[in-house]
Formats: sequence, structure tokens, C-alpha cells
Amino acid sequence: MIPNAVDYLWFNDDRFPDLADSYCFTLVRDMTPELLMTRLGAQAAASPRKTLDELITASYPDPGTFGTRDGKHFGTVSLGDWLLIVEVNGHLGVSRKTILPLSADTRLVSHSRNVNAVGYFYWVEDGEIRLFFDPLFPYSRHGSSPDELVEVMQRVGFDLAGDDSVSDNHDKAAFALAEHVTGVKLTPQLLEESTYLCGLVPPPR
Repeated sequence: MIPNAVDYLWFNDDRFPDLADSYCFTLVRDMTPELLMTRLGAQAAASPRKTLDELITASYPDPGTFGTRDGKHFGTVSLGDWLLIVEVNGHLGVSRKTILPLSADTRLVSHSRNVNAVGYFYWVEDGEIRLFFDPLFPYSRHGSSPDELVEVMQRVGFDLAGDDSVSDNHDKAAFALAEHVTGVKLTPQLLEESTYLCGLVPPPR
């Protein structure tokens, strides 16, 4: 059975007020936290294991003396053969500089949204972008296989008409499409009850 956007209506401002408007979720197959840290050039956080609330707090640090943050925070948790990366107000998982090498010899699926409702969806296989689009405009697709999942995209809830109509559930449809490609179903309990191994990617010097 193909998942649907309505399966993810729980991901909203009422339940996740500090996450739903600005997030990035990335799933990488056959990836360990240690290998992830190496590929990202990351270091373990000072307190490496955090709840979701603690990760959210750490992701909104006070600006430094020069108005800069101390780096990009993320949390990870293993889900069977997959590693879930959670970013609050982050974009490592939809940065090509990050995800192309991170996907080496494996599959990576990520999706994001920022406070301006700008979003991204990526399906990457061993450094090859198979599908890339903004969930707000799913009729404008790119990658080496932009039309392979068209039927699935329609069934999970994307509006592919191309008439600039906007679906209120386009971000929920991105969750459903990610579930179809990875087989990993996210739930509110999973997000809330997991303990995340957290890391930090230092800012470029």
C-alpha cells in the first residue's frame, strides 16, 4: 500500500511548534553514525546524546560575539538499515556539497522546508541525483529519472497539474514519498521518544 500525505498530518505546528516550519530530514541506507561523522567532517556535540527537545534547543544557540553560530547541529538515530538525520532549521541534508559524497555506494533521500515555505526533495543513488524538486512545485522535476515516480507522486498527494495551484499538504506528501522510496515510516512517537546521537559541523574557516 502506497503511503499518503494524510498519514503525516500529525507533523504540524501544534505538536512540533519549533520544528514543523523549518526542518530537514535525511535517510541514508547502510550508514553508521561514525561513518556519517567522518563524511560530514563533523565532531560529536559536547553532550552527544539528546532528546528531540534538547536537539531543538541546541540548534538555536545564541549568536556569537561576531554574530555567527558555532556550526550546524544535527541528530541521528538508527532505524534498522537506515540512519535518520534530523536538522532543526538546517539544510545539510539538501546541500549537494554534502549529500553527493554522503550517498556514495548507497541510497539517500532527504526533504526540507524553511520558514519561507521553500523546500527541497532529493533522491540520490551513489552520487547520482535521480530526482530533485521543490514540493511546492512538483510538476517541475529534475534529475536523471525525473518521471520515474510520477504515478507514486500523484498517489501520495502531490498536485502535478502545473497550474500553480498549491496543496496545503505538499510537505506531508514529501514525507509520504520519502517513505515509499526508503520503506521507513516516521511517526510522532519515533521523533519524540528517540535519543539522538548529535554532532556539529563547524563553520567554514
